[in-house]
Amino acid sequence: MTFDRELDVKGLNCPLPILRTKKTLADMESGQILRVMATDPGSLKDFPAFAKQTGNELVSQLPDGR
Repeated sequence: MTFDRELDVKGLNCPLPILRTKKTLADMESGQILRVMATDPGSLKDFPAFAKQTGNELVSQLPDGR
């Protein structure tokens, strides 16, 4: 898969991964794909909820950060 931007939030804990993602998405155009690399265990639940609340599509999610 090709990504338009990548965001590395590894080592950051909630709520920083979501806040940085929100800020990055604000600078992107509709239809672009953002790859987020996070290590916070809560991210596995946080990102699907964030996508649903904001109307963004979560294309895929891998538990090991690939």
